[in-house]
Amino acid sequence: MGNWLKEVPEGSRTEVARELTRLDSQVATAYEVLSARTADRRTVLGWLKQRRGETIGRIADSIGRWSERPAGLASMSACDVREVQDGVAAPAEDDGQAGGDGRQQVGGPAAEDFVDITQVRPNVSRPQNRRGASTGTFITECGKNENGVFNSDNLIAAPGVSNGAHHVHDYVGNQDSNAFASDRDLARANTSCANQEDQSSYYWPVLRLQNGQNERDANQAGGGKDGNIGPIQTPATVDLTFEGNPRSKVVAMPRFLRIITGDAKAFTGGTDNANASWSCTGFEDRQLTDKYPICPQGSQLVRTFRFQSCWDGQNTDSANHRTHVDFANDDGSCDNGFQPIPQMIQRITYDLPPGPGFAVDSFPEQLHKPITDHSDFINVMSERLMQKAVNCINQGRTCR
Repeated sequence: MGNWLKEVPEGSRTEVARELTRLDSQVATAYEVLSARTADRRTVLGWLKQRRGETIGRIADSIGRWSERPAGLASMSACDVREVQDGVAAPAEDDGQAGGDGRQQVGGPAAEDFVDITQVRPNVSRPQNRRGASTGTFITECGKNENGVFNSDNLIAAPGVSNGAHHVHDYVGNQDSNAFASDRDLARANTSCANQEDQSSYYWPVLRLQNGQNERDANQAGGGKDGNIGPIQTPATVDLTFEGNPRSKVVAMPRFLRIITGDAKAFTGGTDNANASWSCTGFEDRQLTDKYPICPQGSQLVRTFRFQSCWDGQNTDSANHRTHVDFANDDGSCDNGFQPIPQMIQRITYDLPPGPGFAVDSFPEQLHKPITDHSDFINVMSERLMQKAVNCINQGRTCR
């Protein structure tokens, strides 16, 4: 529902964010009940509709205290389901996109969520640079979470709410990224980045092996209590690169700019904001969005996140955390008067056992589907370091 709320008054954003998180918890509870196989589907969906209706009403009331009360939100209280194996169902917002999705392993992922990367045809194309392009790159080195900084919070979408993500995130860069961190806290925090002027927060869902073994969070929220089970895998490499624009110079990102790329709810909520990209080393001209790749012997799994690179020139965030930034068009141009900014590209690799025995953390009802992969970024570079990055990119150099 959050994607629909493009205008939320500043005074009600914290309360609305908490109520949106309550909606996530309600769906997670309904999924848990449905997964027990003994519940009546109609009863569960009725309960869910009632609870969602109450929560959506509070959202409308909160907005109405600061501006005009939004109309039509109540119609979003009903949920449909996506069928899974043995009659279990995952609740999905009834927005016209939900529907049967075949037989799947309860909890996910299913065998059909994996594909041999060698059987995938090359499918990657990049726009050619035009005259005036910004062709440089700026690289920041922040480790691969050797410090073991994990939590299941959602600082951007659910500030002030513990376990707002219902899945665990890996963090590099800022070491104080949690649901209760203010911009001031982020600016005071330690960083894992080699350049101490980069206190930015870079985080994404952890990847786990599904080998029957437990992680230490097996009985904790975000972990086993939310259906995320198995040993968390430390990346083999994490590359954080800022690139330019194929047709023009870029402008500096404002400090505390927040960007979410991809959609953690793309399985049940629709794929409009999905931006997952899976591949294997040696085969990165083949990118997958809705499948996990099975990599050949000696090849590493690769997750790549290419962030939005057009900015509205004014806001560091927006009510739905999306409308203040946008993706560039195929030729690199930005629409609606937006300005090109350095494009954040995260490339994460893993050394995994052969075969399909892994999955990304997800909300319970998202069944660990690969299309739900996503990443978050909060720019906490000093203005001096950001300007250095911009100059480097615009001058066609490679800098660190």
